[in-house]
Amino acid sequence: MAKKLFYGGTVINSAGQKKEDILIEDGRILEVGSCLKKDGAELIDVSGKYLFPGFIDSHTHMDLEVSDAVTADGFESGTRAELSGGTTCILDFATQNRGETLAYALQHWHKKADGKAHCDYAFHLALSDWNDAVSKELEEVVAGGIHSFKLYTIYDGMVVDDRCIYEILSRLKELGGIAGIHCENKGIVDARLAEVLRKKGSRQDVSDYPGTRPALAEAEAVSRILKIAACVGTPVIIVHLSSKEAYQEIRQARAQGQTVFVETCPQYLLMDESRYSLPPNEARKYMIAPPLRPKADQAVLWNALSKGEIQTVATDHCSFTQLQKDMGRQDFAKTPCGMPGAEERPALLYHFGVTKGRITLEQMCSYLSEAPAMLYGLYPQKGALAPGSDADIVVWNPNTQWTLSAATQQSASDYCPLENLTLTGRAEQVYLRGSLSAQNGKIIQPLSGKYITTQKGSY
Repeated sequence: MAKKLFYGGTVINSAGQKKEDILIEDGRILEVGSCLKKDGAELIDVSGKYLFPGFIDSHTHMDLEVSDAVTADGFESGTRAELSGGTTCILDFATQNRGETLAYALQHWHKKADGKAHCDYAFHLALSDWNDAVSKELEEVVAGGIHSFKLYTIYDGMVVDDRCIYEILSRLKELGGIAGIHCENKGIVDARLAEVLRKKGSRQDVSDYPGTRPALAEAEAVSRILKIAACVGTPVIIVHLSSKEAYQEIRQARAQGQTVFVETCPQYLLMDESRYSLPPNEARKYMIAPPLRPKADQAVLWNALSKGEIQTVATDHCSFTQLQKDMGRQDFAKTPCGMPGAEERPALLYHFGVTKGRITLEQMCSYLSEAPAMLYGLYPQKGALAPGSDADIVVWNPNTQWTLSAATQQSASDYCPLENLTLTGRAEQVYLRGSLSAQNGKIIQPLSGKYITTQKGSY
């Protein structure tokens, strides 16, 4: 692959920003600096643009079977959406269903993904079954290049009890792995769902949904998980943090010296529970878990981001069609929970974060690129604009205005949660390992994604 020289742009990393050139060849970055020698390289003028490391989405659910449905986006359409917005690598949750070996679960996910991805991809592994055989198999999984895992405190098919959580965290500590945890108290949620049915005779009113998954149910599970992790003496990741109550539990644990990593998502920063009071067919579009919270929680999360107390911003991309969402028209508890968001994540964080003065460009780079790469063992191959790193480069035009719409989005979901929202700032060009792969939201070089193994992350 011929050399390319990006000149005239501003290179962004978590430590600062500087007008520098980037020289790449054969899919890797050769040099970053001022006035680099051209040496016959193809010249790419990026004057007035920001240069970010390719963004990483560390929480996606592609081709996932859930709630008697399969997500609208498989790896083909899901990574098409990701790449079009500037994301050059995702970490998807390969899922072990009850009774499956870990090897089978990973083989199953490779069949879903291999040859179908437009951007690079790695796997977390979600664990639902725990026994001596699984514990032994974990050693092979980690040796094979997977270091991050997922545990659930809710859902009949995925929940693991406190003893299993303790034993899994202990085993991961031995092996150098880490777990991200979906934190909601299953007992509270099940009781609240039964309560609505008992009092009303049905669960058709979507406005009752957030009350069945209250913030205190999230906070209780966060508190419990952090105490279990403290007993083990290992860090954990709290995924898709949504509420001020749960955040307070994290702050208290950190004040006592505990290491806790935190992820949140754009939906919790930008949308609130008033969406559940829309007409039912509209309200069901916004059914996610945990649910959208009151507006006051958004301010708490933005403040935490401004202070660097949240480490990553991921999508939890789990898309469905309106027809699939309508499975819950007689009972909202049967609505598959999840929303699309892969394409717009970077632009949302730039528009509502950077341009509004809530976060800096450097923080945007950290939350979308550098921190997930370091936490999940992809750094410095990914998440860095440095010699030796993959030439995953996002050329960001801070002045482009564009409008979100289901009619133009790359996701296979047939609705856009933020329909007709106009944003400023967009990935103008997206380079995947040195090749121009997307431009202004359109895929230029399809199906170029590769599977990436991970190392032990920075924890």
